[in-house]
Amino acid sequence: MKLLHIVPFLLISAKGFTQTAQPTLHIDWNKVTHVSKTTSTLQLVENPMVRPSSPIHRQTFAALKELGADYVRYVPWFPYPKMAVAELKPPAKDATYWDFTYLDSTMEALMTATKGHSVVINFSTTPAWMWKTDAPVAYPDDPYQTCWDYNQGRQLRDTTGKELAAYYARLISWYTKGGFTDELGKYHRSGHFYKIPYWEVLNEPDLEHNISPQLYTRLYDVIVREMKKVSPQTKFIGMSLAFAADPAYFEFFLNGRNHAAGIVPEGISYHFYATPSREDQPPADYQYTFFEKADAFLDRVRFIEAIRKRLAPNTFTTINEIGSILRSPSVIKPIDPEYWSLSGATYAYILLQLMKMGIDVAGESQLVGYPTQFPDVSMMNWATGKPNARYWVLRLLHENFAPGDKLVETTGQPQDVIAQAFITRTGKKLLFINTRNREVTFFLPSETNKITLFVTDVSTMDDPPAQSTVTTSITLRPFAVAVAALN
Repeated sequence: MKLLHIVPFLLISAKGFTQTAQPTLHIDWNKVTHVSKTTSTLQLVENPMVRPSSPIHRQTFAALKELGADYVRYVPWFPYPKMAVAELKPPAKDATYWDFTYLDSTMEALMTATKGHSVVINFSTTPAWMWKTDAPVAYPDDPYQTCWDYNQGRQLRDTTGKELAAYYARLISWYTKGGFTDELGKYHRSGHFYKIPYWEVLNEPDLEHNISPQLYTRLYDVIVREMKKVSPQTKFIGMSLAFAADPAYFEFFLNGRNHAAGIVPEGISYHFYATPSREDQPPADYQYTFFEKADAFLDRVRFIEAIRKRLAPNTFTTINEIGSILRSPSVIKPIDPEYWSLSGATYAYILLQLMKMGIDVAGESQLVGYPTQFPDVSMMNWATGKPNARYWVLRLLHENFAPGDKLVETTGQPQDVIAQAFITRTGKKLLFINTRNREVTFFLPSETNKITLFVTDVSTMDDPPAQSTVTTSITLRPFAVAVAALN
């Protein structure tokens, strides 16, 4: 009898073929395995498609407001120097060249959409003239024209870092104190008095300017010291690494003995993107590669957390770029519709594992991309202005799971489906992630009786999650992310 109990039986589907029914899920609501401290959120990157003149500007910031997330990361970045750098020319004897024309509008839209929630600001691109280069770095007069080679130089012209720190001190003063006094003693009035709870110091220094751990730590210290004079309540996040592969960065930066007196690493950040294993990999195989690479990244997270807990246990961790990239933004190819659901499922899987590891923030990347600008990381449909499946997955997770939720023992996992039961602030819930491009049917525990199911998958695409009521079993379509609320 025991053998018969564990052998799954066959169902005849409506399509006429057989599929194997999975074992019954088992939940022990009395056995808490983890307590989450993880906040799910996203990043917004400055580009022409989020500007006020964009045809999807209104829908983009409406989607951001409706999400209602904390720790929203905003990054003006180097391909658009006029939208990212406030002082594109060095000061002369009789003039300075501060210009916030293109910086202010998206910042204002961000702060309006996130009112009542925290933000992480990262004006990541440093003025190119502050770096030693063979020739002055040119940039296009058109603010919407890309300049992929703006980040030049390996050594600052002021090796103390004080010139760069003064730039960032004036920048945060512009946005939090109503203005600043420039290098020649002239006051520039902004009228901005934003509350900025978090500021991230530079972006991907292991790629941008190829900064060593030693130089980055020194720059972090001098920048933070000057910015704290302007905004002492702001907390600062360091590293923002593109690749979390070199433990030397973490060992050096997290060691308090390597910092100037009075400066401590308040937070750290780093990134992950799932990518195909090769350029010609068939899209049908992405489902295997993405989750395999996610598991490899999660192993690195565990290693990094061991370093952090040993050297800086009070430092918080935000993994603030989590996504997938198919190819270089210069390669324009159609994206399979199923990709968006697969990418959303990959984020959901990583988020769940980060909850179990006690990571503070997990940010999906990014709100708006489009052809020539990493279209595969977009959470908005750039053609219609509707949020896509990646956005709806994040919103589904954000609305149902929060720090303080209890994860309880969940066994009898269906094949290729990740299942996890939670005791949340609003009741008992189940999270399901179908990691494969096929339907999966499995039975619910008898005590669940009747549940309300919210699902985003290949059938919902750019629409909100579908809602239904289920009783004894659940069928998940390919790459489904589902939340079940127990009645």
